[in-house]
Amino acid sequence: MKYKGIKKINQGKYITRYDVDYETEDGQSKVYEIISRKKDISSLEELNGNKADAVVLIMTNMEGNKILVNREFRMASGMWVMNFPAGLIDEGEDAKTAAARELREETGLILKEIDDVMGLSYSAVGFSNEMNLVVVGKCDGTIEKSDSAFEEIEASWYTKEEIRKLLKTERFAARTQAYLYLWSKE
Repeated sequence: MKYKGIKKINQGKYITRYDVDYETEDGQSKVYEIISRKKDISSLEELNGNKADAVVLIMTNMEGNKILVNREFRMASGMWVMNFPAGLIDEGEDAKTAAARELREETGLILKEIDDVMGLSYSAVGFSNEMNLVVVGKCDGTIEKSDSAFEEIEASWYTKEEIRKLLKTERFAARTQAYLYLWSKE
């Protein structure tokens, strides 16, 4: 494929819609619709990006025998979805600071230990260039209601057996479902 250009279609409060013009191997001109957290993309390099927009938190309890999962009402699906705690990285924050803040805001829990920070990954590469850093660690405290009036989140701890049951009955974000499947099989 050959990149030809990008055009901003619509600027929203949190996302921007673009058309990406490209040429296929057989010479056909095509347009691919995407959304982005970036407000002014004008080149392939800016489209590719190199900076995380958000963090995703894979947290276990201090003993490592339970994993934290949010049940969250998501407007894009119009229903409750199981997902790891996650959120945007605010201006001036690094991934570790954003992870601690998002964890506290969504669950009331305190980030105690970071075991790993994975490299950049895409949220939904089929239609967006939004990138995440996954923060893996341990947290502690008492689960509390989300402090945001804009989010409906119910956080809970789950054992491997409970996760195996939920995987059969609940809707999940794909990354959460894939990770939890492997985690519950260990």
